[in-house]
Amino acid sequence: MEEQFVLRVPPTVAERIERLLNDPTSSSGDKSLDLSFSDDGRTGSFVIGNDHFSASLLDLPTVVETYKTYDDSALIKTADIGQMILVTEEGDSIPDTVEYRHGLTPPMRDARRRRFRREPDLNPEVVRRVEKDLQNIMAGGTAENIISVAMAEQEEDGEENARISKKARPTPSAKPYVPEAGTVGREPDGSDSDESDDSI
Repeated sequence: MEEQFVLRVPPTVAERIERLLNDPTSSSGDKSLDLSFSDDGRTGSFVIGNDHFSASLLDLPTVVETYKTYDDSALIKTADIGQMILVTEEGDSIPDTVEYRHGLTPPMRDARRRRFRREPDLNPEVVRRVEKDLQNIMAGGTAENIISVAMAEQEEDGEENARISKKARPTPSAKPYVPEAGTVGREPDGSDSDESDDSI
């Protein structure tokens, strides 16, 4: 597997990088290209020629697979990409989170909100109780909170069942037998299949 990353730059910078890659002998001032990160590993600077741009390392909402081909018919997987370096111009806003909310293509716009379920809201008190119970169980003790919670749930269920049983449930009324049309005075026709014949 190769090591790859996605570098998303503004259109003006993309043109300059393309010129630099296609014609390295050009006399333009874009000869130098540098990318450096600060100590946190998430923010940094991108330099092309004498221009400095801010850069951020962001996590993509999904993993992107990249492929290459040598004969235009067989594809060979080369890498999984889960992060992107986003280069912004001076006036543009820098993302304040490490998770990028959009994907790389238009159908993945706002993918984190539209395609993935929200994280559950957990009560910190419940989490602390469960951690304490797990530590007690691992130490060879019993889970005191689990027993008390289970008993409280049983009491609540018992009260709810009592309320339900007190309510009057309607009983279905018996339907009178009405023979089908054309069968009055005759016996019902039997099946012609061999399975129902008892004479064999």
